[in-house]
Amino acid sequence: MKASDLFVKALENEGVEYIFGIPGEENLDLLESLRTSSKIKLILTRHEQGAGFMAATYGRITGKAGVCLATLGPGATNFSTPAAYAHLGGFPLIMITGQKPINKSKQGQFQIVDVVQLFDPVCKMSKQIVSGNLVPSLVREAFRIAEEERPGAVLLELPEDIAVEETDAKVLNPTERFYAIGCDEVLQLAAAKIKAAKRPLILVGAGANRRNIRRSISDFISFTRIPFFCTQMGKGVVDESSDLFLGTAALSDKDYLHDYIKAADLIINIGHDVVEKPPFFMELGGTEVIHVNYKSAKVDQIYFPQIEVIGHIMLSLDRLCELIERPQKYDLSSFEKVKANVNEKIYEKSDCDDFPMRPQRIVSDIRKIMGYHDIIALDNGVYKIWFARNYKAFQPNTILLDNALATMGAGLPSAMMASMLFDKRKVLAICGDGGFMMNSQELETAVRYNLNLVCIVLNDSSYGMIRWKQSHAGFADWGLEYKNPDFIKYAESYGANGHRISSVDNFFEVLQNSFKEGGVHLIDLPVDYSENVKYLITDLDNHKPII
Repeated sequence: MKASDLFVKALENEGVEYIFGIPGEENLDLLESLRTSSKIKLILTRHEQGAGFMAATYGRITGKAGVCLATLGPGATNFSTPAAYAHLGGFPLIMITGQKPINKSKQGQFQIVDVVQLFDPVCKMSKQIVSGNLVPSLVREAFRIAEEERPGAVLLELPEDIAVEETDAKVLNPTERFYAIGCDEVLQLAAAKIKAAKRPLILVGAGANRRNIRRSISDFISFTRIPFFCTQMGKGVVDESSDLFLGTAALSDKDYLHDYIKAADLIINIGHDVVEKPPFFMELGGTEVIHVNYKSAKVDQIYFPQIEVIGHIMLSLDRLCELIERPQKYDLSSFEKVKANVNEKIYEKSDCDDFPMRPQRIVSDIRKIMGYHDIIALDNGVYKIWFARNYKAFQPNTILLDNALATMGAGLPSAMMASMLFDKRKVLAICGDGGFMMNSQELETAVRYNLNLVCIVLNDSSYGMIRWKQSHAGFADWGLEYKNPDFIKYAESYGANGHRISSVDNFFEVLQNSFKEGGVHLIDLPVDYSENVKYLITDLDNHKPII
């Protein structure tokens, strides 16, 4: 058969459901193979970046590598940001790009860049397929590498003359991956340290957001009765309605919950990933840390754990419970005091009726409308901090945010992917006006595929996160404001529904009705970011620890 037919069969063999992207002339054989001999659905997007974000989000949610397709040159280079997004975020992603014939070409260097070398720094593997006979092994290796711990991005380049080669190679079947449990000697050391602690604290990080781990972490917390907090990308791994939940470390220091982080005499760091902004800073002679993860710690000036439990997190935590034997009696008086202060401070003004709306009220109203399993997908901006701190998540991957690459433009495509996977759940994209406009053309894709989702555009006609940082640095407010289109007319031009909010009550009503009506809705919501300076910086800088 043709190598392109074999390539598609190999993808099917890996369980691929969708391919997202924009084909070019160098992909036409692969496109024809998809059309004639495959049940894989091609999701045609309006920009390769949107396709890459959708595929990476598929990998993030399912644990199986998402697949995206682009042509050579500019099509391939448009995958660079999604590649970095998956690479830093730990999302399994396979990128397939085309290339001019490699055995004989009559077009010189037209559109040719060294894509394989270009992507190598942001991929776990980046390979050109130089023979049709290599298709089965390279596809199998691509999925194995993309999905194994730590997950990430892989690029396969399929030149057009290789795609048409005849081959009699056979596909290779996927095999199960098994991870070892942490060494028992180390687990015994960790158990002894946990039993001897007076005020231990558990941190749930991005690396804990994997299939099967939620159960073991929840059981570990329930058994030990140790309080826990999470990083931004660890949100929802454990149900945050728990009485032992302290909060989310949306900042690295000087947040209200850092009072207890500094008071803790032991931190059990589950799923730590150095790509996130550090949730706390280790100090020589300070609080000791137990690192529990699939891989060893990356030691630096602010993270140097004293004990490392390396292996399958689920198996290691289950064994830790056995070694601890019985729950200890820990001193939770300081925890209760700090938790009460955290709740009082971060939910302040959650019922504020001012318009344009305050971030606290926006988060509060959205949390009231979204159910236990419903999904919000955040783009990147200062509002991400408000949602990380104020929005409680009850299930894994119900708040999709990026605290690794922290790229703008991913919010809408991420929500679109969530809507495709979970058509019975409410799905809400939350974007700043700057980030929304970076991939706003994907509204047409959402309408074309009859998705049900709502996109809120937080409108302040500026790059608000950078203005916040600019103000905190003492610089003049300059160079970061712009004019927006009429978002209502813009949405309607794509066939979506547009709504402009005029009051606090109007926002709640419109959001509820949009979900009831179904289809694609865009909500233009004016936001007052003056709270950023008043609250996120001034109060925290002046905050005096309560313990």
